[in-house]
This record gives sequence, C-alpha cells and structure tokens, in this order.
Amino acid sequence: MGQATATTIEDKFSALPTEERASVISHGVALRLSSWKKRLFLAESKLQFFEKKYRTTLAELDAKGLADDADYEMHEDYITWHHWVEAVQKAEKQISTLQVIATYGLQN
Repeated sequence: MGQATATTIEDKFSALPTEERASVISHGVALRLSSWKKRLFLAESKLQFFEKKYRTTLAELDAKGLADDADYEMHEDYITWHHWVEAVQKAEKQISTLQVIATYGLQN
C-alpha cells in the first residue's frame, strides 16, 4: 500500500465518529485475536506431536544435541520443530498485544 493510500485510509478512519472508530477497532481486535488463537492452537498441537514422537522437549533435545545416528527424518523434524516453537512464541506475543488493546478499548 502506497503512502498516499495509507494517508487516505487514516484520514477516512479519523473522520469517523469516535464510537464508530472504537467499534471498528474492537471488532478488528476480536477477529485478529480469534485468528491468532487458532494459529497458537495449531502450533502447540505440532509441538505436542513432536514431543510425543520423540519423548522429549525441543529444549532438552537442544541441550543434548541430535544423536550421531539421527536419520534424515529426525533432522527434518528438528528443523520443523524449531519452526513451530517460533510460531508459538510469535502467536503468544501477538495475542498478548491484542489482549492489551482489547482491554484498553473496554476501559475507554
């Protein structure tokens, strides 16, 4: 989105009555919270899958290191496992931030 378009959208949004802006933000936050909670659920499910499959956590595996005889699948899973840990962290951060916005919106 170009700068002119962004400014136009911001101008249009700012021109809305206060209660309408609050409603748009409230609804938007609710939708995004729902989306991020679904992502978090998926990412946590993936972590549980790997923890059950390998009977360990990624933190424990990182501390021990991969076994010398780890096969290709284990190496691929290890990389993917790291991805899902990062996905959980990102989702948790987004949810936390959106919840602060939602709480702030309810107070005003």
